[in-house]
Amino acid sequence: MTVFLDSNIVLYTLGDDSGKRSIACALLAEKPTISTQVVNECSHVLRRKLHHSPAETGKILMAILTSVKLIEVSIQETYIAWVIAARYKYSHFDSLIIATALKAGCITLYSEDMQHGQVIDGRLTIINPFASIIS
Repeated sequence: MTVFLDSNIVLYTLGDDSGKRSIACALLAEKPTISTQVVNECSHVLRRKLHHSPAETGKILMAILTSVKLIEVSIQETYIAWVIAARYKYSHFDSLIIATALKAGCITLYSEDMQHGQVIDGRLTIINPFASIIS
């Protein structure tokens, strides 16, 4: 099964919530796909919100990169994101995640922030892996 992880799932592998961390780590162990956008969003959160140094941020994200398939975001995904945003009413950045997951041929997109169970273009299902647990 080809799966894509949104930034929030990757960040939960580093978090304090043991239930969410366990689920996120299990997903990361399956060698999922992420994009350069996910890497950059995680870098931003690690630096701005969690106050990691650039060196710490790099070390953390380099370790994560050994466990994933990385897809670069191109202008083509931006064009597709505009269509997705218009059709499904997602933000630009969520639409860009969806577009990149579609480009990668993923059938499942794990995200806490998007509509659980929604199917995009008949090919990609959005799943909130934490839907069954209480925060």
